[in-house]
Amino acid sequence: MLQDLAAGEALAELQRRTGAQFPNLTAARERTAAALEERGRAVARIGLPDPSALCLMGSWGRHEVVGGSDDDWLLLVEDEAVDVAVLAEVSRALSAQPGVEGVFGKAASARHLIDRIGLDRDDNKNLTRRILLLLESQPLNGQAFYDRVRGELIGGYVNEWVGDRTVPRFFLNDVVRYWRTICVDFAGKERERGGSGWGLRNAKLRNSRKILFASGLLPLLLCERFGRADMARFLAEQFSVPATSRIAYAFLVAGAADSGARALGAYDQFLGILGDESCRDHLAGLRREDAKRSAVFMDARRSGETLQDALLALLFETPQFTQVARAYSVF
Repeated sequence: MLQDLAAGEALAELQRRTGAQFPNLTAARERTAAALEERGRAVARIGLPDPSALCLMGSWGRHEVVGGSDDDWLLLVEDEAVDVAVLAEVSRALSAQPGVEGVFGKAASARHLIDRIGLDRDDNKNLTRRILLLLESQPLNGQAFYDRVRGELIGGYVNEWVGDRTVPRFFLNDVVRYWRTICVDFAGKERERGGSGWGLRNAKLRNSRKILFASGLLPLLLCERFGRADMARFLAEQFSVPATSRIAYAFLVAGAADSGARALGAYDQFLGILGDESCRDHLAGLRREDAKRSAVFMDARRSGETLQDALLALLFETPQFTQVARAYSVF
Protein backbone atom coordinates (compact mmCIF):
# COMPACT_ATOMS: atom_id res chain seq x y z
CA MET A 1 0.00 0.00 0.00
CA LEU A 2 1.26 3.48 -0.88
CA GLN A 3 0.31 4.82 2.54
CA ASP A 4 2.89 2.43 4.02
CA LEU A 5 5.63 3.43 1.58
CA ALA A 6 8.83 4.51 3.30
CA ALA A 7 10.52 7.55 1.81
CA GLY A 8 13.72 5.59 1.32
CA GLU A 9 11.91 3.09 -0.92
CA ALA A 10 10.24 5.68 -3.14
CA LEU A 11 12.80 5.82 -5.94
CA ALA A 12 12.82 2.04 -6.35
CA GLU A 13 9.01 2.00 -6.26
CA LEU A 14 8.85 4.69 -8.95
CA GLN A 15 11.15 2.61 -11.12
CA ARG A 16 9.08 -0.52 -10.49
CA ARG A 17 5.82 1.20 -11.44
CA THR A 18 7.07 2.94 -14.56
CA GLY A 19 9.92 0.75 -15.78
CA ALA A 20 12.16 3.83 -15.78
CA GLN A 21 15.86 3.45 -15.20
CA PHE A 22 18.15 6.12 -13.77
CA PRO A 23 21.63 4.78 -14.51
CA ASN A 24 23.55 7.95 -13.68
CA LEU A 25 21.72 8.48 -10.41
CA THR A 26 22.18 4.83 -9.47
CA ALA A 27 25.89 4.99 -10.24
CA ALA A 28 26.24 8.25 -8.30
CA ARG A 29 24.56 6.72 -5.25
CA GLU A 30 26.89 3.74 -5.37
CA ARG A 31 29.89 6.04 -5.79
CA THR A 32 28.74 8.18 -2.88
CA ALA A 33 28.29 5.20 -0.57
CA ALA A 34 31.81 3.96 -1.30
CA ALA A 35 33.31 7.44 -0.97
CA LEU A 36 31.54 8.03 2.36
CA GLU A 37 33.15 4.90 3.76
CA GLU A 38 36.52 6.11 2.49
CA ARG A 39 36.05 9.58 3.99
CA GLY A 40 34.87 8.05 7.26
CA ARG A 41 38.07 6.01 7.54
CA ALA A 42 40.17 9.06 6.66
CA VAL A 43 38.84 11.11 9.58
CA ALA A 44 38.33 8.30 12.10
CA ARG A 45 41.50 9.01 14.08
CA ILE A 46 41.10 12.77 14.32
CA GLY A 47 40.43 13.96 17.86
CA LEU A 48 37.17 15.80 17.24
CA PRO A 49 35.27 17.63 20.00
CA ASP A 50 32.61 15.73 21.93
CA PRO A 51 29.83 16.15 21.03
CA SER A 52 30.27 16.90 17.35
CA ALA A 53 29.39 15.59 13.91
CA LEU A 54 31.53 15.98 10.82
CA CYS A 55 29.05 16.50 7.99
CA LEU A 56 29.48 16.46 4.23
CA MET A 57 27.06 18.70 2.35
CA GLY A 58 25.64 19.30 -1.11
CA SER A 59 26.13 16.44 -3.56
CA TRP A 60 27.19 14.22 -0.64
CA GLY A 61 23.86 14.82 1.06
CA ARG A 62 21.99 14.19 -2.20
CA HIS A 63 24.07 11.00 -2.68
CA GLU A 64 25.11 12.29 -6.11
CA VAL A 65 28.89 12.55 -5.90
CA VAL A 66 30.56 12.69 -9.31
CA GLY A 67 34.10 13.40 -10.39
CA GLY A 68 34.96 16.97 -9.47
CA SER A 69 32.52 17.25 -6.55
CA ASP A 70 33.72 19.47 -3.71
CA ASP A 71 34.22 18.18 -0.18
CA ASP A 72 31.89 20.78 1.32
CA TRP A 73 32.10 19.91 5.01
CA LEU A 74 31.04 21.36 8.33
CA LEU A 75 32.08 20.34 11.81
CA LEU A 76 28.82 20.63 13.73
CA VAL A 77 29.55 21.49 17.37
CA GLU A 78 27.79 23.02 20.36
CA ASP A 79 29.69 26.27 19.83
CA GLU A 80 32.32 27.53 17.39
CA ALA A 81 35.31 27.41 19.77
CA VAL A 82 37.25 24.66 17.98
CA ASP A 83 41.03 24.46 17.77
CA VAL A 84 42.12 25.55 14.30
CA ALA A 85 44.60 22.66 14.28
CA VAL A 86 41.66 20.24 14.39
CA LEU A 87 40.02 21.96 11.43
CA ALA A 88 43.30 21.86 9.53
CA GLU A 89 43.60 18.14 10.23
CA VAL A 90 40.10 17.53 8.88
CA SER A 91 40.92 19.55 5.78
CA ARG A 92 44.05 17.49 5.14
CA ALA A 93 42.17 14.22 5.60
CA LEU A 94 39.57 15.04 2.96
CA SER A 95 40.81 14.76 -0.60
CA ALA A 96 39.00 17.73 -2.15
CA GLN A 97 38.63 21.24 -0.79
CA PRO A 98 35.38 23.05 0.03
CA GLY A 99 33.96 25.72 -2.26
CA VAL A 100 35.44 29.19 -2.20
CA GLU A 101 32.56 31.05 -0.50
CA GLY A 102 33.80 30.40 3.05
CA VAL A 103 30.57 28.77 4.23
CA PHE A 104 32.13 25.33 4.57
CA GLY A 105 35.40 23.92 5.85
CA LYS A 106 34.70 25.38 9.29
CA ALA A 107 33.03 24.66 12.62
CA ALA A 108 29.34 25.54 12.84
CA SER A 109 27.56 26.26 16.10
CA ALA A 110 24.46 24.15 16.61
CA ARG A 111 23.06 26.84 18.89
CA HIS A 112 23.43 29.47 16.17
CA LEU A 113 21.65 27.27 13.65
CA ILE A 114 18.79 26.55 16.06
CA ASP A 115 18.39 29.89 17.83
CA ARG A 116 19.28 32.41 15.12
CA ILE A 117 16.46 32.02 12.63
CA GLY A 118 15.53 35.32 11.06
CA LEU A 119 16.54 38.88 11.93
CA ASP A 120 20.03 40.34 11.62
CA ARG A 121 21.93 37.53 13.33
CA ASP A 122 20.74 35.02 10.73
CA ASP A 123 23.25 35.90 8.05
CA ASN A 124 23.73 34.17 4.71
CA LYS A 125 26.21 31.65 6.12
CA ASN A 126 23.93 30.66 8.98
CA LEU A 127 20.93 30.29 6.67
CA THR A 128 22.89 28.20 4.18
CA ARG A 129 24.32 25.92 6.83
CA ARG A 130 20.94 25.41 8.50
CA ILE A 131 18.96 24.58 5.38
CA LEU A 132 21.64 22.34 3.92
CA LEU A 133 22.06 20.55 7.25
CA LEU A 134 18.39 19.64 6.97
CA LEU A 135 18.07 19.03 3.23
CA GLU A 136 21.52 18.06 1.92
CA SER A 137 23.88 16.64 4.52
CA GLN A 138 25.46 13.35 5.49
CA PRO A 139 27.37 12.79 8.76
CA LEU A 140 30.63 10.88 8.75
CA ASN A 141 30.41 10.42 12.52
CA GLY A 142 28.51 11.73 15.52
CA GLN A 143 25.17 10.37 14.31
CA ALA A 144 23.43 10.86 17.67
CA PHE A 145 24.47 14.52 17.94
CA TYR A 146 23.59 15.10 14.29
CA ASP A 147 20.12 13.61 14.80
CA ARG A 148 19.57 15.64 17.96
CA VAL A 149 20.43 18.95 16.30
CA ARG A 150 18.25 18.22 13.28
CA GLY A 151 15.44 17.14 15.59
CA GLU A 152 15.68 20.42 17.51
CA LEU A 153 15.65 22.36 14.25
CA ILE A 154 12.55 20.59 12.98
CA GLY A 155 10.88 20.92 16.37
CA GLY A 156 11.59 24.65 16.38
CA TYR A 157 9.81 25.04 13.06
CA VAL A 158 6.93 22.68 13.87
CA ASN A 159 6.11 24.41 17.13
CA GLU A 160 3.00 25.23 19.14
CA TRP A 161 1.94 27.81 16.55
CA VAL A 162 1.42 25.10 13.93
CA GLY A 163 -2.10 23.69 13.72
CA ASP A 164 -3.18 20.21 12.73
CA ARG A 165 -3.46 19.39 9.02
CA THR A 166 -1.74 22.52 7.85
CA VAL A 167 1.64 23.53 6.45
CA PRO A 168 4.33 24.82 8.84
CA ARG A 169 4.71 28.28 7.31
CA PHE A 170 7.76 29.21 9.40
CA PHE A 171 9.68 26.27 7.95
CA LEU A 172 8.26 26.75 4.46
CA ASN A 173 9.22 30.43 4.40
CA ASP A 174 12.78 29.63 5.46
CA VAL A 175 13.16 27.07 2.66
CA VAL A 176 11.68 29.51 0.13
CA ARG A 177 13.94 32.25 1.47
CA TYR A 178 16.98 30.04 0.92
CA TRP A 179 15.91 29.20 -2.64
CA ARG A 180 15.45 32.88 -3.47
CA THR A 181 18.80 33.66 -1.83
CA ILE A 182 20.48 31.10 -4.10
CA CYS A 183 18.92 32.77 -7.14
CA VAL A 184 19.88 36.29 -6.06
CA ASP A 185 23.40 35.19 -5.13
CA PHE A 186 23.80 33.59 -8.55
CA ALA A 187 23.42 37.02 -10.13
CA GLY A 188 25.64 38.58 -7.47
CA LYS A 189 28.43 36.09 -8.14
CA GLU A 190 28.21 36.74 -11.86
CA ARG A 191 28.69 40.46 -11.31
CA GLU A 192 31.46 39.94 -8.76
CA ARG A 193 33.39 37.37 -10.78
CA GLY A 194 32.94 38.91 -14.20
CA GLY A 195 31.15 35.86 -15.56
CA SER A 196 33.81 33.35 -14.52
CA GLY A 197 32.29 29.90 -13.91
CA TRP A 198 28.91 31.03 -15.23
CA GLY A 199 28.12 27.94 -17.30
CA LEU A 200 28.52 25.35 -14.55
CA ARG A 201 26.75 27.47 -11.94
CA ASN A 202 23.87 28.15 -14.31
CA ALA A 203 23.49 24.48 -15.21
CA LYS A 204 23.43 23.58 -11.51
CA LEU A 205 20.90 26.31 -10.77
CA ARG A 206 18.60 24.90 -13.44
CA ASN A 207 18.92 21.33 -12.18
CA SER A 208 20.46 20.35 -8.84
CA ARG A 209 19.42 23.55 -7.07
CA LYS A 210 15.83 22.97 -8.18
CA ILE A 211 16.07 19.43 -6.84
CA LEU A 212 17.23 20.89 -3.52
CA PHE A 213 14.33 23.34 -3.35
CA ALA A 214 11.67 20.88 -4.47
CA SER A 215 12.91 18.28 -2.00
CA GLY A 216 12.23 20.73 0.82
CA LEU A 217 9.04 22.25 -0.56
CA LEU A 218 7.16 19.04 -1.36
CA PRO A 219 7.45 17.34 2.06
CA LEU A 220 6.38 20.58 3.74
CA LEU A 221 3.28 20.82 1.56
CA LEU A 222 2.48 17.19 2.37
CA CYS A 223 2.35 18.09 6.06
CA GLU A 224 -1.29 19.07 5.59
CA ARG A 225 -2.08 15.35 5.82
CA PHE A 226 -0.92 15.16 9.44
CA GLY A 227 -1.68 16.40 12.89
CA ARG A 228 1.08 18.51 14.41
CA ALA A 229 2.28 15.63 16.59
CA ASP A 230 3.06 13.55 13.49
CA MET A 231 4.53 16.31 11.30
CA ALA A 232 7.96 16.32 12.91
CA ARG A 233 8.27 12.54 12.58
CA PHE A 234 7.20 12.70 8.93
CA LEU A 235 9.69 15.46 8.14
CA ALA A 236 12.51 13.72 10.01
CA GLU A 237 11.94 10.60 7.91
CA GLN A 238 11.73 12.57 4.68
CA PHE A 239 14.90 14.54 5.36
CA SER A 240 16.82 11.40 6.28
CA VAL A 241 16.74 10.18 2.65
CA PRO A 242 18.26 11.70 -0.50
CA ALA A 243 16.47 14.56 -2.23
CA THR A 244 15.52 12.51 -5.29
CA SER A 245 13.82 9.93 -3.05
CA ARG A 246 11.71 12.69 -1.48
CA ILE A 247 10.70 13.91 -4.91
CA ALA A 248 9.87 10.39 -6.08
CA TYR A 249 7.73 9.98 -2.96
CA ALA A 250 5.76 13.14 -3.73
CA PHE A 251 5.05 12.07 -7.31
CA LEU A 252 3.87 8.66 -6.07
CA VAL A 253 1.61 10.17 -3.40
CA ALA A 254 0.09 12.41 -6.07
CA GLY A 255 -0.57 9.46 -8.38
CA ALA A 256 1.78 10.94 -10.97
CA ALA A 257 4.40 8.22 -11.31
CA ASP A 258 4.91 8.72 -15.05
CA SER A 259 5.53 12.44 -14.56
CA GLY A 260 7.93 11.60 -11.76
CA ALA A 261 9.83 9.28 -14.08
CA ARG A 262 10.11 12.08 -16.65
CA ALA A 263 11.33 14.54 -14.02
CA LEU A 264 13.96 12.26 -12.57
CA GLY A 265 14.86 10.92 -16.00
CA ALA A 266 15.71 14.46 -17.06
CA TYR A 267 17.72 14.96 -13.90
CA ASP A 268 19.50 11.67 -14.52
CA GLN A 269 20.58 13.02 -17.91
CA PHE A 270 21.98 16.11 -16.20
CA LEU A 271 23.96 13.94 -13.79
CA GLY A 272 25.41 12.19 -16.82
CA ILE A 273 26.60 15.55 -18.14
CA LEU A 274 27.98 16.58 -14.76
CA GLY A 275 29.81 13.29 -14.34
CA ASP A 276 31.56 13.58 -17.70
CA GLU A 277 34.86 15.34 -16.99
CA SER A 278 35.09 16.97 -20.41
CA CYS A 279 31.49 18.25 -20.19
CA ARG A 280 31.99 19.56 -16.67
CA ASP A 281 35.20 21.35 -17.66
CA HIS A 282 33.45 22.80 -20.70
CA LEU A 283 30.62 24.17 -18.55
CA ALA A 284 33.06 25.54 -15.98
CA GLY A 285 34.75 27.60 -18.67
CA LEU A 286 31.59 28.65 -20.50
CA ARG A 287 30.53 32.30 -20.44
CA ARG A 288 27.00 33.59 -20.84
CA GLU A 289 27.57 35.03 -24.31
CA ASP A 290 28.64 31.63 -25.65
CA ALA A 291 25.95 29.52 -23.98
CA LYS A 292 23.55 29.15 -26.90
CA ARG A 293 26.35 27.86 -29.11
CA SER A 294 27.22 25.13 -26.61
CA ALA A 295 25.54 21.76 -27.22
CA VAL A 296 26.51 20.64 -23.72
CA PHE A 297 24.91 23.65 -22.08
CA MET A 298 21.76 23.39 -24.17
CA ASP A 299 21.40 19.74 -23.16
CA ALA A 300 21.71 20.74 -19.49
CA ARG A 301 19.21 23.52 -20.06
CA ARG A 302 16.69 21.14 -21.64
CA SER A 303 17.08 18.76 -18.69
CA GLY A 304 16.29 21.62 -16.33
CA GLU A 305 13.26 22.68 -18.36
CA THR A 306 11.83 19.15 -18.38
CA LEU A 307 12.43 18.85 -14.64
CA GLN A 308 10.77 22.20 -13.96
CA ASP A 309 7.76 21.47 -16.18
CA ALA A 310 7.14 18.18 -14.37
CA LEU A 311 7.45 19.80 -10.95
CA LEU A 312 5.08 22.63 -11.89
CA ALA A 313 2.55 20.10 -13.19
CA LEU A 314 2.85 18.17 -9.93
CA LEU A 315 2.23 21.30 -7.89
CA PHE A 316 -0.56 22.88 -9.91
CA GLU A 317 -2.23 20.09 -11.89
CA THR A 318 -2.64 17.22 -9.40
CA PRO A 319 -5.44 16.98 -6.80
CA GLN A 320 -2.93 16.17 -4.06
CA PHE A 321 -1.01 19.43 -4.42
CA THR A 322 -3.01 22.00 -6.39
CA GLN A 323 -5.00 23.49 -3.53
CA VAL A 324 -2.22 23.47 -0.95
CA ALA A 325 0.32 24.82 -3.45
CA ARG A 326 -2.00 27.69 -4.36
CA ALA A 327 -2.66 28.41 -0.69
CA TYR A 328 0.95 28.41 0.52
CA SER A 329 3.47 28.70 -2.31
CA VAL A 330 3.09 32.41 -3.06
CA PHE A 331 1.65 34.16 -0.02
